[in-house]
Amino acid sequence: MIEILAITGPIYMAIALGYATTRGGLFTRADMRVFGQFVIKLALPAMLFNALSQRQISEILNPAYALAYLAGTLVVLGLSLAWGKRSGLSATDNVVAAMGMTCSNSSFVGYPILLLMVAPVAAVALALNMLVENVLVIPLLLALAERSRGETGHWTVVVGQSLKRLATNPIILAMAAGLFVSVMRWQLPEPVLRAVNLFALSSAGLSLFVIGGTLVGLPLRGMARQIMPIAFGKLVLHPLAVLVAALALPWLGMAALEPQLRVAAVLMAAVPMMSIYPILAQSYGREDLGAAALLLTTVASFFSLSGVIWLTS
Repeated sequence: MIEILAITGPIYMAIALGYATTRGGLFTRADMRVFGQFVIKLALPAMLFNALSQRQISEILNPAYALAYLAGTLVVLGLSLAWGKRSGLSATDNVVAAMGMTCSNSSFVGYPILLLMVAPVAAVALALNMLVENVLVIPLLLALAERSRGETGHWTVVVGQSLKRLATNPIILAMAAGLFVSVMRWQLPEPVLRAVNLFALSSAGLSLFVIGGTLVGLPLRGMARQIMPIAFGKLVLHPLAVLVAALALPWLGMAALEPQLRVAAVLMAAVPMMSIYPILAQSYGREDLGAAALLLTTVASFFSLSGVIWLTS
């Protein structure tokens, strides 16, 4: 329990600092939007580029893990979209909610937990998650989010407009560049790596700081009906779906997932949504929803993760 608190404690501290400095007048909520744009256009792309370019493709070639995690994630994504449509959510709110249920904070929460639980496979699991989330899940969600903006016309026109936006999205460009460097096995010059690292290292802390600042003046009580299903989907449905998918692999004619990798996949799915979730939601005018959902999910995850760790240990 103390180890888990040591991991989640800094997250709460960074959020509290953003809240306190904004509430105290040192910054304004408008400043948080500027900081958020910095994260999404520079810091986050730098982090993703680092994560992909610094790993060999051979590190992440475990089809069983990737398939289990992807299948579980897509099941939750489908359930989320169906629930949102039935609940009368707008198309954009529906996609933002689905993003919260399916995108884990693999790097900043999941990986440290794996080091405590299944250290021998922690790095492999992180690399696989980065591949599934950053190359498949996040681009799919961004495409759905672009589609939800209400473009009209033939579906080919809508797809073309979405692809055009995605082609200029700094996140997508950074992932493509990172994969290219990894495949080519290039070693970037040390000054370039250091410059990229400077921006990458600012991503996590500034993202959490922005979350805290965004929470100032936020009517959390009125949003409970919207954010409770997101937290439940992320902390309960996502790990359960990934577990079922992992156990079902032999039925598909594939080798069973190694026990430690199965535990790693479930733990990765059980952590809160990525810390830049409100930043991504900000791009679609839903930063309040994203920040409130992340706050509730992060707090609740202390208890849910303790239960998952107890069950898998």
